[in-house]
Amino acid sequence: MFDLTGKTALVTGANTGLGQGMAIALAKAGADIALIGRSAPTDTLAQIAKTGVKSHSILTDLSTADNVESIVAEAVSELGRADILVNNAGIIKRNEAIDFTPDEWDAVMNVNLRTLFFLSQAFAKHVVAEKQSGKIINIASMLTFQGGIRVPSYTASKSGVGGLTKALANEWAKHGINVNAIAPGYFATNNTAALQADEQRNKEILGRIPAGRWGHPDDMGGAVVFLASAASDYVQGITLPVDGGWLSR
Repeated sequence: MFDLTGKTALVTGANTGLGQGMAIALAKAGADIALIGRSAPTDTLAQIAKTGVKSHSILTDLSTADNVESIVAEAVSELGRADILVNNAGIIKRNEAIDFTPDEWDAVMNVNLRTLFFLSQAFAKHVVAEKQSGKIINIASMLTFQGGIRVPSYTASKSGVGGLTKALANEWAKHGINVNAIAPGYFATNNTAALQADEQRNKEILGRIPAGRWGHPDDMGGAVVFLASAASDYVQGITLPVDGGWLSR
């Protein structure tokens, strides 16, 4: 039920952190992996190679949606098919809302929401044309549910991801495409190094997590394999928190 042998997964932003953890988990479940991003994911490719599946790096700028059709086409050309899309790439800009600039707003919205939508659309068009099934897994956030502070464009984009996940599920379920999302909580990655090093903030964060620890990229593996596999064939439009209980507190 959870076996992905013979499938190909496209994963954006998989150089490090959560994207890397999910790409490796999908590879361990048997999927070939296309890694999509601005720089070569050398370490991720090396770790995937150990699992025995095929992998391919697609170098592209995800701040624009101009290349989405070529991304899908290259993945299919190199790996033979495209069955799973993990929209993980994202950026964040921090500033007081009253001082936030149009450039800061657009940079985040372009990567986190605009390219996510149009890459999903290109993937869906391929799936429909090939008369196959497909799985789209969007990476949402705790700020899909909460407001946050000093990150207005990030909150707007991740709230948009939650709504878009439902909207696409409504339209594409009839084509055999499952569209769902994962909302990570606080994970120990390079993006959160400053928070981990801040003794007061670290204490506050851990005090709200029932699991009593920061998440590790490996903790995303079960959720992404579930949503990518036949085990989730009747699951549509959900945003699954993987947060150690943060939202429950």
